[in-house]
Amino acid sequence: MTATHTPPTAEETRPARLVDKAQYGLAAFLVVVGAYTLYDATTLEDGFADQPVQPYAVPYVVGAVLVLLGVLLAVATARGDVAEAEDGEDVDLSAGSDWRTVGLLTAVFVLNILLIDWLGWAITGALLFAGAAGVLGSRSHVRDLAIGAALSVGTWYGFYVGLGIPIPAGVLDGVL
Repeated sequence: MTATHTPPTAEETRPARLVDKAQYGLAAFLVVVGAYTLYDATTLEDGFADQPVQPYAVPYVVGAVLVLLGVLLAVATARGDVAEAEDGEDVDLSAGSDWRTVGLLTAVFVLNILLIDWLGWAITGALLFAGAAGVLGSRSHVRDLAIGAALSVGTWYGFYVGLGIPIPAGVLDGVL
């Protein structure tokens, strides 16, 4: 007695359809933010009559685009579209989280928050950069402090002088 083997049908050979539920969450977030942007645009007052583009024009466009993108993402997700994984990623997803690094970075940020009013951004920004670089594996502490100092002083002048936004100078008040 011989058994006959029937080939599988097309539906049996088709891979199971994956549904990425996180994409639905992102789609909902886009729709909510877009809807709020559209609502907020309705509360803006008209500008001057000679302005070709009124102040509410850009929020209307941004809100409408966000809602449209959210709807399109939900439709694409319902159709089974799944984002393709990046081939060049060098992160081992099977490894656990490095909570020591996360904790140390959190400590560096909290220390920055606590010291910024007293020491000022120019100093704490440099410490923030050097501390984060050290936690993430850099062993060139002097270079990290120099780069951090250049970045923090540059951003301090950019915000304070260039944009007119006051950033704490701290102990360097009068020097900067």
